[in-house]
Amino acid sequence: MLQELSHMDRITQLQNEIEQLMTIMSSSIAYLCSRTNFQQVSDAIPITKQRNPEKVDPPEVFEANKAELVSDLITKAKQVEYLIQSLPVPEPEEEQAKRLQVLEIEMNQANDEYIAAVQRAKDLHSQVSEVLKAMLSSTETPPDAPG
Repeated sequence: MLQELSHMDRITQLQNEIEQLMTIMSSSIAYLCSRTNFQQVSDAIPITKQRNPEKVDPPEVFEANKAELVSDLITKAKQVEYLIQSLPVPEPEEEQAKRLQVLEIEMNQANDEYIAAVQRAKDLHSQVSEVLKAMLSSTETPPDAPG
């Protein structure tokens, strides 16, 4: 499937996967912070807050969920790594410079064609204006017309 994707499609897919990885990480941190109870890790730092026991997962559930979160993170990180590795090699600077020169030549040609088209439109406008002026000035009121 990656062979069928364009360079921009791959970059978009990579951006989406990175966004999903960040979402998983954020959700994991939120879960880990909200579903465990505070534990004292140092005698010098007392616990000053306890979580409501209904909001704390039992240790076996918490450990199983942690393992699942780690697995999800590793899977998504491997997907991101695979997408990064599948990106095409950047074009050498010399080729980029040549391609930009060709594009500049094409842009100048298109600009010249545009300028010529605008000048032609101005010329045609002048010709139409002159014809209309000539037509309006040559129409005289007929001698037998009331007036």
